[in-house]
Amino acid sequence: MAEPTTKSQGAERASLLSAAPQPRPLSRDEGVLPVYAEKHHKPWRHQLFRVDTAGESGRRGVHPLYFIQVCFKSTCTLSMLVNILWPFVPAAIALHFARPDLHIWIFALNYVAMVPSANLLGFAGGELARKLPKVFGVLLETMLSAVVEIVLFMVLLHNDVGGNLIPVIQAAILGSVLANLLLCLGLCFFIGGLKRDHQSFHEAVSEVGTGLLLVAGFGLLIPSAFYSTLNGKQNAEFTAEKLAQSTLVISRATAIILLVAFVMYLFYNLHSHESIFDEVLEFDEHLDEDREKELRRSKLTLTESLIAIVLSLTFVCMSAVFLVQEIEHIVVEQGVSDNFMGLILVPVVEKAAEHLTAIDEAWDNQINFALFHCLAPSIQTALMNAPLAVIVGWCMGKDMGLNFEIFMIVLVVLSILVVGNFLRDGKSNYLEGGLCVLIYVIIAVTTWYYPKVEHEGAAAEGAAAHH
Repeated sequence: MAEPTTKSQGAERASLLSAAPQPRPLSRDEGVLPVYAEKHHKPWRHQLFRVDTAGESGRRGVHPLYFIQVCFKSTCTLSMLVNILWPFVPAAIALHFARPDLHIWIFALNYVAMVPSANLLGFAGGELARKLPKVFGVLLETMLSAVVEIVLFMVLLHNDVGGNLIPVIQAAILGSVLANLLLCLGLCFFIGGLKRDHQSFHEAVSEVGTGLLLVAGFGLLIPSAFYSTLNGKQNAEFTAEKLAQSTLVISRATAIILLVAFVMYLFYNLHSHESIFDEVLEFDEHLDEDREKELRRSKLTLTESLIAIVLSLTFVCMSAVFLVQEIEHIVVEQGVSDNFMGLILVPVVEKAAEHLTAIDEAWDNQINFALFHCLAPSIQTALMNAPLAVIVGWCMGKDMGLNFEIFMIVLVVLSILVVGNFLRDGKSNYLEGGLCVLIYVIIAVTTWYYPKVEHEGAAAEGAAAHH
């Protein structure tokens, strides 16, 4: 039986504790992170779920009526207002089967229906993320949203005949990066800057994100630059077919290398440097201006979170499939540019969940979380989704490559440089955000008038894919 602690022993222990160095809270303007007490981190590394005050629901199992109520209220007013659009979901599904000849209406209804479905996916992913280690939770939340994009790419590849939908996929890849970097990040800076002079974010998030994006942009640019430089300089030895074949091989090799870069990115975030990002996000969590309200907010249980994710993914994927099936009719019959369709229309709706989440976080002064939700999806699109589309197309015998229109790939690289320049000082304000959004509007207007340009080597490239 252990002996009770004496007063002298208690005094000695208190003296030792007071003499031990105490962790100093993180300052927004400091680049060096403090090391938080290890007791807060060690349990997270040895168990998957971190159900604490950030994600504890106080319930177990499934309660249907309460589940619906929590999902409808969501996390913010904007997200709750989006849930008013849920009647469009069954209407879009019903119209697809009842009147398949109404192409414009099917496209329009499914376009709107994707917004509340994606909103539920973002909410459910966020609920699950709060029950996990912070970095892993944010990356998993991003991965769930990326499922929508991957489904779109796969359906487009499956429906492609003779390369007619390849330009839409290529434009959607670049449009996804543009939507996150200019529209979403710009709105975060603008909305977050309305209530304060500036917001400060940590260099660990901004530098890694912009560095990876610059590398990804460089990788995506190489096949296009190679093709554009040598196009028109063919001769008897170096024919158009040889150029197309070489470009396709370079695209596939680049795709594999970018996937390796994505694996390194995951290892860096989840293993070797996860404590740094965990500390940054933990500090950001405490800066949440709605923290008290968030702690009191009703939350989903683990089971309910998984059910909501499955339901939202089902509805989102159905809307995405029905939407993609009508793209050719909209492009051909209505004269909408395939570049505008892929670069602007598709990315805006597929990224709705991430955009709403990031904007709400920026409004609540959680700018590092917002940066994660803007930069991580862009990195994932460039380093995983785009290479995956190339490799799957390769397996299907499709001529899916990374030979983008020079106009579009230059826009992406310039956007990465502009955003990187804004992130360099570690601070943001509404002016920088407004400028990013205005640049995106200029790109949208220009893309609307950008004509459909046939690649001079498109036919040859298609033939090369089958050799």
